Amino acid sequence: MKKHSVIFAIVVTAVAAIGLVKSTQNKRVFAAQNVAEAVSSSPSITAQFTADGKLKLPVGFRRWVFLGAPLTPNALNDGEANFPEFHHVYVEEKNLDVYLKTGSFPEGTILIKELTRVLKPTYPDGSRTEASGKGYFNGELNGIDASVKDSKRFAKTNGWGYFTFGHHPMPYAQTAAESPVSECAGCHLANVAKTDMTWVQFYPILRDKPKP
Repeated sequence: MKKHSVIFAIVVTAVAAIGLVKSTQNKRVFAAQNVAEAVSSSPSITAQFTADGKLKLPVGFRRWVFLGAPLTPNALNDGEANFPEFHHVYVEEKNLDVYLKTGSFPEGTILIKELTRVLKPTYPDGSRTEASGKGYFNGELNGIDASVKDSKRFAKTNGWGYFTFGHHPMPYAQTAAESPVSECAGCHLANVAKTDMTWVQFYPILRDKPKP
């Protein structure tokens, strides 16, 4: 009887162990399914417009791919630079992937340019000294612009529309009307029309992309 009891106990333990393994596997499967469903159900960030044609300010753009931050400070431009702030430029990863493969952004692409002032200059050239040395450092946020690729909506400006949500500290406007051609699109048409209306030369990720 003792022998049979031992065998029975072993069998019960083995069954319990198998059940535990299957339970763990099922939990992992369910977790993976939940992640997949969450990803698939997440809204794709594309340009959203109001009924009167204004662009809505995208949400979460600081989590997009950061392309770079050109800087043309006032101190190096006789005190009157057209764009004296850092230009933090962002694009969604899915749209960057298409560009890297084709050399052109897909329809619906949004490029966000958030501006930050130079941090409290202490020298005549607008720079200051920090632990890393003398240079330019990011100060306060000071505005946000966006460009949207939509060949039908913006046919007159080579497929891109340009918007400004305010050149000032936060909070930004939540919607913006298309900027006049003379303010934005005109400069892009004159200088970078051949590179999908984008200053790719300023961003290594775009400039040095592998050839298709």
